[in-house]
Amino acid sequence: MRYWLMKSEPGDCSIDDLAALPNQTVAWYGVRNYQARNFMRDQMRTGDGALFYHSNCAEPGIAGIVRICSPAYPDATQFDRNSRYFDPRATRETPRWFNVDVKLVNKIKFIPLAELRRHPQLERMRTLQRGNRLSITPLDPAEWKFITERLVK
Repeated sequence: MRYWLMKSEPGDCSIDDLAALPNQTVAWYGVRNYQARNFMRDQMRTGDGALFYHSNCAEPGIAGIVRICSPAYPDATQFDRNSRYFDPRATRETPRWFNVDVKLVNKIKFIPLAELRRHPQLERMRTLQRGNRLSITPLDPAEWKFITERLVK
């Protein structure tokens, strides 16, 4: 099993939006970075754990825990001319972008970015590194354990 941190803009899909969806499951659509896409396509597996992180908002931070509940499959938004995620170079025969489905495990007491930065146990966490803007990053099992056992309330 692997662990991930997955960023979502709350204006697009928040932890509360996920909680309100049927089966509390959503396709993690709209990723348009090759490295993040490759994480989903090549490394994520059904059952992997992930931290649901609110980004690009007044107070970024971890808002919940989710599980990967599907293998990667082509992101339908790349083919939709009306979507902001449309990619004219993508075809159904050779899709460029993929997503996975995630299912809510637990909405947690919000853990702000500033709180994550306070812990030396997390100093190597990719999301906390200068210049890192990836929407999906792997977590070291020790980081996952520290966050889920010490910070989640």
